Amino acid sequence: MSALLLKLLALLAVFACVFLLVQQASQIVFSQRLQRRQINRRLELLSTGHSREQVIGLMRQRAQALTSNGIVGRALAGFFKQHALAAVKVSAGQMGLIASVATFGLLLLLLLFAASMSVQITVGTVLLLLAMAGAVGVGLPYLWVMRRAQKRTRLMEEQFPVALDVFTRALLAGHPVAAAIDLLTQEMPDPIGSEFGLVSDEVAYGSDLNSALHNLGDRWDLPDIKMFAVSLSVQSETGGNLAEILTNLSQVIRERASIYMKVRALSAEGRMTAWMLVVMPVVTFVLLFIVNPGFFLDVAEDPIFKYGFGFLLVLYAIGSVWLRRLVNLKV
Repeated sequence: MSALLLKLLALLAVFACVFLLVQQASQIVFSQRLQRRQINRRLELLSTGHSREQVIGLMRQRAQALTSNGIVGRALAGFFKQHALAAVKVSAGQMGLIASVATFGLLLLLLLFAASMSVQITVGTVLLLLAMAGAVGVGLPYLWVMRRAQKRTRLMEEQFPVALDVFTRALLAGHPVAAAIDLLTQEMPDPIGSEFGLVSDEVAYGSDLNSALHNLGDRWDLPDIKMFAVSLSVQSETGGNLAEILTNLSQVIRERASIYMKVRALSAEGRMTAWMLVVMPVVTFVLLFIVNPGFFLDVAEDPIFKYGFGFLLVLYAIGSVWLRRLVNLKV
């Protein structure tokens, strides 16, 4: 028993050493990457020789969203907006083309695999394999874009109170509003640095400040940015101490963020349950198909399968949207 205990302690010591070494190495690597990425995207484009007109075109092209009516149109508009927030270098059209080609190619491979297993190719089989190919070819890129957009949105919310403090100190130091915004473009990293840089460029090329700030609020759809835009708009029309207004606004935003974090902590169990209910069926379906494809292919030949499987897909989509609305908390 003592020998076994010594072996366990030795294994735990080795694991702890390896874990600490990997953690230190990853911290060094990520800190270096963070230092290299402190410059925001707009300044990076300007440093490579792009003119301000070209930078405005590139940044606004990334921020464009599709507007249309109907369920499909709203879904596409939502994806285009999330793609713009994610700041993916590949355009939304190119990503859609790549996902379509990957789905079609994976579908052909799965059809060849099913044919090699002497499975009869029916409508149910094609529907099953198409769901499998779509889950991998379309679902994974879509989840990656959504995750990246949410991460940058949270980063924008965290950076905005700091940007307000820098903006307020610049006003107290005697800088005009345009110079204070230009200071944010130089001092703040992405995403807020490039976004205020776009505001500065729009003002420099003829747009008024209120319209540029409202465009910023529409792109990100954050109440903090909209309150900032409204504060500047009202102050420009009625007058008043702008620095004091923004100081109070910064305090309100920080208190709101504190309440939001408390709400997220209290609702963490429900949100995790929703994620599990949405992700686990897809993961189980994909893994079970990889481990034992005959489990699905044997019943896909039945004529009733196409109706039952299609009905299940519709129920899954309705449940996913319902869960999304339940856990989408507004503070």
